[in-house]
Amino acid sequence: MKASVVVVNYNNAEFIQDCINSLNSQTYNNIEIIFFDDNSKDNSIEIIEKFKNVKVIKNKTQTNFGSLNQMNAFKKAVELSTGDIIFFLDSDDYFQKNKIEKVVSSFLKDNNKMIIYDLPVILKNETKIIQKKYNNLFRTYWGYIHPTSCISVRKKIINKVFESTLNNNFTDIWFDLRVLLFSKYLINYDVINDNLTFYRQTDNNVSSKFKKFTKNWWNRRNEAHNYFFDFMKKNNLKTQKNLDFYVTKFVKRFIK
Repeated sequence: MKASVVVVNYNNAEFIQDCINSLNSQTYNNIEIIFFDDNSKDNSIEIIEKFKNVKVIKNKTQTNFGSLNQMNAFKKAVELSTGDIIFFLDSDDYFQKNKIEKVVSSFLKDNNKMIIYDLPVILKNETKIIQKKYNNLFRTYWGYIHPTSCISVRKKIINKVFESTLNNNFTDIWFDLRVLLFSKYLINYDVINDNLTFYRQTDNNVSSKFKKFTKNWWNRRNEAHNYFFDFMKKNNLKTQKNLDFYVTKFVKRFIK
């Protein structure tokens, strides 16, 4: 079974070498690596091209890196992939050396599994935080949202994932939430309760812009609720509004 790792990058030259080295050090050998660079202004391309086993897609038309850009970047990279399993990876993150072997093994054990998640080790200010699977009151619709770099999907259903989740009306809904809703409500998935991915949180990446209970956080949460109900309606699925929904809508009335 061949694994394709698709990596999206925008100005992450500082971390790219860690990312690629982690892939070249995997205990599983049947791997291809595809990078999509979204018009980086740093020396990202120079670093990537030092690795002869890495395929590179250079996008010179985009000037920023938002959620729809991210999703379209993954889609274009996947179109060039030849593997049976697609691993998604952000260029500032990296894998444990046995991640691909463990995930592929899990897919092989059960042909009904279409999407597999693992858990992250969060890297924040040089501190490692071992993330555990959990649910809380504020995530009753979708549960724990696994970072993009913790997502792996069978190639044969990848087009369904993109078709069901790509909605241009919701520009701030990130790939991880879109895939999570698809897997939770439409297909068989599983979670490996091992921390197989190093997920970096820095002052410059997207997660830092959405600190809890800030204006951006509430706005993003409001759009997530709107996307959720749109997703459920389009797929003829029933749900009820919960406390999280009402609290978010109430707060949204008082922020601009």
